[in-house]
Amino acid sequence: MITLAESNNKLRYRDHCLLDASVPIFCRDWWLDAVAPGQWDVALVTENGRVIAAMPYVMRQRMVFNFISQPPLTQFSGPWLAPNIRREQKRLEFEKKLFCSLIKQLPRFHYFDQNWNFRLTNWIPFYWSGFQQTTRYTYRLENIDSENLIWKGLSSNIRREIRKAVGRFSLTLRSSPTIDEFLELNELTFSRQGKDIPYKRDMVRRIDNACLARDCRKIFIAEDSEGRAHAGVYIVWDESSAYYLMGGGHPSLRTSGATSFVMWEAIKFSASVTESFDFEGSMIEPIERFFRAFGATQTPYHRVFKTNSRILNIIRGLKDSLQS
Repeated sequence: MITLAESNNKLRYRDHCLLDASVPIFCRDWWLDAVAPGQWDVALVTENGRVIAAMPYVMRQRMVFNFISQPPLTQFSGPWLAPNIRREQKRLEFEKKLFCSLIKQLPRFHYFDQNWNFRLTNWIPFYWSGFQQTTRYTYRLENIDSENLIWKGLSSNIRREIRKAVGRFSLTLRSSPTIDEFLELNELTFSRQGKDIPYKRDMVRRIDNACLARDCRKIFIAEDSEGRAHAGVYIVWDESSAYYLMGGGHPSLRTSGATSFVMWEAIKFSASVTESFDFEGSMIEPIERFFRAFGATQTPYHRVFKTNSRILNIIRGLKDSLQS
């Protein structure tokens, strides 16, 4: 495992994250400490002593290969740019200079793979440097301050499920649920699907502790009159958006409408702490259909990647041919 020292860039970036609320939660230093302790660093561009561009990255080693990759439970990483009021032509030229500087600062890697914030639309300087891109999608609710409008935007099926959960099954929200209570539901979902859990409990606890210390997370668990937990949702947020991070449900209680109910409660709560709600998207068809049913807007974002290894290119080509 590669352990990265506290570079001058990293120390400066920590100070910057304390002062600039426009840095998204997934790019902040304390989040990276939670999901990739000792494995992240950052490329920086400064102007007159002020940070105007940054690109945090996580470096991992597998065998002899160095990977810059997306950390678990982290929707996006990639570049952050200070708000820019330049006209379009000058803005693009300025972004080109910033991106080129960030790229030059990256350490030697064999494979690079990052999901970018949907607000970053200009990846062409990375293309000129040999990177590739594919488009992925998230689903977002903007301007969530009107509960009535959000409710009207739900599909009739989702509204019916919420009413069923509250009416027929008398579900309510559990008071002050713990992270371990939530993880029980979360792990039951993966078990039902026959899948390995893609993150470790210790890492989730680090995220939870870091978010609790900054009052930017909430757990929603729907329970019945017998105290049985039906479904749960875990959200985090920053100044601009709340994010659906994890979910879970009891396999034998899936027909109660609890999943729709807790998601609806999470959206309603999010309106009290931020401006929008991000379902974090999914390329899995049933999950995409569920998110879309909440009236969310399909929003594209870039996955940017590059392979600097002939061996890894051959392996990747073999995998693609076997899956085709």
